[in-house]
Amino acid sequence: MTETRAETSAEDLVAEFDAERPARRLSGRTAALVTIVALALSLYALYQTFRPGAVLPYRMAFLAVVLPLAFVCYKARRGGRDRPGAIDWVLAALSLAVCLYPIVVFDDLIRRAYAPTALDVAAGALLTLLLFEACRRTVGWILPVVCVVFFAYAYYGGYLPADWALGHRGYDLDRIVAAFTMGTEGVYGVPLDVAATYIILFTIYGAVLDVSGAGRFFVDVSFAAFRRSRSAPGRTVTLAGFLLGTVSGSGVATTVSVGSVAWPILRRAGYPREQAGGVLAAAGIGAILSPPTLGAAAFIIAEYLRVSYLTVLVYATIPTVLYYLGVFLAIEMDARRYGTRAVPVDTGGPWPLIRRFGYHFSSLFVIIILMAFGQSPFRAVVYATLLAFALSFLDREHRLTPRRAVRALAAGATGVLPVAVTCAAAGTIVGVVTLTGLGLKAGSLIVGLSGGNLAATAVACALAVLLLGLAVPVTASFVIAAVIIGPALLNLGVTPAEAYMFIFYYAVLSEVSPPTALSAFAASAITGGNAHRTMWATWKYTLPAFLVPFAFVLTPSGAGLLAQGPIGEVLLAAAVSALAVAVLAAATGGWIIGPAGPAERGLCALAAVLLLVLSPWPVLAGLGVAALALAVHFVRRHREALP
Repeated sequence: MTETRAETSAEDLVAEFDAERPARRLSGRTAALVTIVALALSLYALYQTFRPGAVLPYRMAFLAVVLPLAFVCYKARRGGRDRPGAIDWVLAALSLAVCLYPIVVFDDLIRRAYAPTALDVAAGALLTLLLFEACRRTVGWILPVVCVVFFAYAYYGGYLPADWALGHRGYDLDRIVAAFTMGTEGVYGVPLDVAATYIILFTIYGAVLDVSGAGRFFVDVSFAAFRRSRSAPGRTVTLAGFLLGTVSGSGVATTVSVGSVAWPILRRAGYPREQAGGVLAAAGIGAILSPPTLGAAAFIIAEYLRVSYLTVLVYATIPTVLYYLGVFLAIEMDARRYGTRAVPVDTGGPWPLIRRFGYHFSSLFVIIILMAFGQSPFRAVVYATLLAFALSFLDREHRLTPRRAVRALAAGATGVLPVAVTCAAAGTIVGVVTLTGLGLKAGSLIVGLSGGNLAATAVACALAVLLLGLAVPVTASFVIAAVIIGPALLNLGVTPAEAYMFIFYYAVLSEVSPPTALSAFAASAITGGNAHRTMWATWKYTLPAFLVPFAFVLTPSGAGLLAQGPIGEVLLAAAVSALAVAVLAAATGGWIIGPAGPAERGLCALAAVLLLVLSPWPVLAGLGVAALALAVHFVRRHREALP
């Protein structure tokens, strides 16, 4: 793959691999119409932040704009026309009608929620079908199929064996549709509320940052910061992914955006294609694991736990540090294994860049500072957006003129379409779980099959979330797992914060897990490497992140990794876990002082597991095993050095 190809294909690759971008390239009057409607949606969301109205009507109005836009902005099939056809416009019109219907008859609709009329049922059923079709267009057919399976479970539950753990009496169509569309437990539930409040505001903020030149600055300053060592290219990619993730909010989009610039440099440094792809994918997935924005599921955690978003950011801080520690150590080992070399990049020093464009960091800090002083995340991100807008005028090339401001606001609204549709569709699953009591039943079943053992239950839950995440987007997999799998952990005494963060990390890590691993496949498209070998290289870089969440739920000191508890316990848990990540990196990377043999790698893996137990005796045993691994390594290297 040539450098020109890598640099010019970023948008195409994002469109192919990232469902969080409109699939159609609209032009002419259609593009103008979408821009106007999307601009109105962004302004409405901003207005709602400072003049909030009734919650449910706002969610209904939000969906009334989002769903028609989805049919206009997304193709019915891959490879279809960019220009919407008659069917697309008909579906958009029907979507508008069925979404406006509950608003028009809102008061009467709420009163008859348990006795819906035929028109209520018809409108609700059509809304559900249109939602599934929009979901199929934006994120693929798997999630709609999962939703249909849950619908079938609710409808045919009466035919299940009476003594079966998941059986129930069954519900008719009227009752199911009412649960979906006539309350706050289905389509208009918490997931859609999160999309209509938190997420759209953050996508607007990201769009404003992007248009104001922050994305380019983050990449440039990353290359300027690490430019004089053989491991600098890998470290640069990781830092750029972390910074750029605040703009894109997407693992795949970050992978592609960084990769289009960084792959030629990684290649000149001597990275094999697959290892370079692994670095790119690991950097991309870190974007949705890291404060201050995290991924969409983090906002849902805040709502489920009834805590502030700042609290969720605190939960994520130490795991994020451990994630990047593992990635940086793997990069250092690979730099030595593959003999990579420094690559001069003409960006100048980092300090001139920071002095000239460092104001781009200020809005990120403002979000945290305002939330720390008690502002809601809604207002904090709006104020940060206004600050980013004002500061854009310091750069003549990227200042937000009226035309650019309109483009940014419209991009923020269109960027939320697939997430909003996914959240609304996932709401039907929540509706089924609430209606049938499936969450408690499934939790009891998982605990029963695991023999009541917490470790076995945690492993089963992790595998279930990973498998679910292979089929549906991160946000949807988290919502489904939280209501189906979460109760299994809660039944065994795991706190809600630990359980939901455990599920969150495994939902995110499904993006780099075999056999799908969208971020890894996107990276392989950039580098031209073998997709499956790139996927396994990515898994190696991110492996510590797969083990650390187990410490949340399996050890008494695991809460320390979420920054919960006395400061001494938090620091001790973080230090021991950092050591565990280091020895695990040695095991997966096959490098200590030099190349590590099978014996040292096996001992390091065992030491990492023991250390992550975070209890005194296992930690002491882990330290002993790690010391033994070092001793074996030095003895072997000494023998190999003898003539």
